[in-house]
Amino acid sequence: MSGHSKWSSIKHKKALTDAKRGQLFSKLSKNITLAASKGKDPKFNTDLARTIQHARDARMPNDTIERAINREL
Repeated sequence: MSGHSKWSSIKHKKALTDAKRGQLFSKLSKNITLAASKGKDPKFNTDLARTIQHARDARMPNDTIERAINREL
């Protein structure tokens, strides 16, 4: 069974999945930062609240969301 490894198969699939997820998180972070420029409180900024909800639906970590909100343009 030369050259046969379960991890070898997994790491190639994981690399593709992680790359797609990274691109999505980058796009969501940019959108959150743009929405936060109008106001950092989601109670009063509906664009920010909606963008945060999209990020949570994509399972983006809360600390990443917070960093995107606090980032300056």
